[in-house]
Amino acid sequence: MALDYEMLEALRQNHPAWRLLASQNAALMASFFQKVFIEHNIRVISQSDLVEALEDELFRLRSVLGEERFPRSAIDYLNDWAAPEKGWLRKFYRQNSDEVQFDLTAATERALTWLDSLQERGFVGTESRLLTLFDLLRQLSEGSDADPETRLQELKKRREEIDAEMSRVLRGDVTTLDDTALKDRFMQFNQQARELLADFREVEHNFRALDRRVRERIATWEGNKGELLADIMGERDAIADSDQGASFRAFWDFLMSPQRQEDFSERLDRVLALPVIEAMNPDRRTRRIHHDWLEAGEYTQRTVAQLSQQLRRFLDDQAWLENRRIMEILRSIEGKALALREHPVAMDGGAECMTMAEPTASIELPMERPLYQPPFRPHIQDIRLEPGDENLDASALYSQTVVDKAAIGHHIRKALQRESQVALRDLCEDRPLTQGLSELVAYLEMGRDAGGVDQFQMLFDEEQEDTISWQVEGEDRVRRVTMPRVIFLLPRERR
Repeated sequence: MALDYEMLEALRQNHPAWRLLASQNAALMASFFQKVFIEHNIRVISQSDLVEALEDELFRLRSVLGEERFPRSAIDYLNDWAAPEKGWLRKFYRQNSDEVQFDLTAATERALTWLDSLQERGFVGTESRLLTLFDLLRQLSEGSDADPETRLQELKKRREEIDAEMSRVLRGDVTTLDDTALKDRFMQFNQQARELLADFREVEHNFRALDRRVRERIATWEGNKGELLADIMGERDAIADSDQGASFRAFWDFLMSPQRQEDFSERLDRVLALPVIEAMNPDRRTRRIHHDWLEAGEYTQRTVAQLSQQLRRFLDDQAWLENRRIMEILRSIEGKALALREHPVAMDGGAECMTMAEPTASIELPMERPLYQPPFRPHIQDIRLEPGDENLDASALYSQTVVDKAAIGHHIRKALQRESQVALRDLCEDRPLTQGLSELVAYLEMGRDAGGVDQFQMLFDEEQEDTISWQVEGEDRVRRVTMPRVIFLLPRERR
């Protein structure tokens, strides 16, 4: 890439990483992001936890630098850093959650990586990088040559080298790396391991950008729905089958091998136990770097899957038919917004902006404020309590109904092991209700557990009705309820 003036000036004005380094609070942001996100490999953190961490950091800095430093509140700083014109934090909502979440952007992590590279290094290794370059050239040369004879000659040459080395080992001539070579290779391993971990956010950012480009094509599409589906789905999977997706999938398949994980852990423990490596005081996170890869890769995998699901829902035929007029209006708005993105309209005063009225007015009438009420202070007499002679019926304390939801869930899972779906009526026939309406309501609550994560998927068939009956212990009559048919299924990801 040519570093000409025009390109560098555009980067200085528009690239979030450059703007972060030129910001007045760059030291605060870089140190805080490094401590919260990078050091502990945190991919997503809730707003409440991030605000608390930033408040602690601001309190510490103000106690050292003075109360006048960093006058704004933590939430104001976070909202400013996550603003679209800044782009240093990504602010979003998780699915099925109403709490704001934060994550670093790829540009911010690149800026932190560059700042880390500015530190003075006491030892700069070159041999291991040269060997790596030679190995990469060998792989490129052999991997692109389709001639069987050439490939066979290369394999024979390597076999002769391996046979010669085995002969030297059998004679007791074992060549080991000296301390300098060990330091050189370990520093290169450590650097590339950190860079690989930092690349995950950029991979995720590229997936989101690819998803946004596909949505832009959908928003500006002028043809019919069939042509749109043929154009989008004809690419098989616009996200997962890109070059980025194919490379990441190959990396993930390699990393998910249990044998490779075990081999990597054993080799890493053996290397970290070497005296020369222990003397270098390596970062404690190096021992679990492959676990950090797995965590970051799993989060990226979930992001890709979520983007694919959202794209499929975006193209859902039923939603298209039911909301066709709404979709046309939204497409018109999106198309105009995309057209104005590169050429924003200048408002009065020369500022490129758009003004919007407040959606609601905040009105507080004086007479609506309650009058002051002094707190009630009870007067407690210092008297001795005497036993009473009242005879109360304590049976109400033992008549409470407690439904065993774990047993109900076990019963549903056992039924779904035999069938792909099972109706509530059949479940109640196999295991009759013994606690009446409370137990029936517990069945209907099994669609969600206490944490809000789907245990079972429930479908309601309004066109068919089922009658469920039960008999309460101690009563002769049978009670019945007629309700729409309820069908239990396992969640899609567990089918």
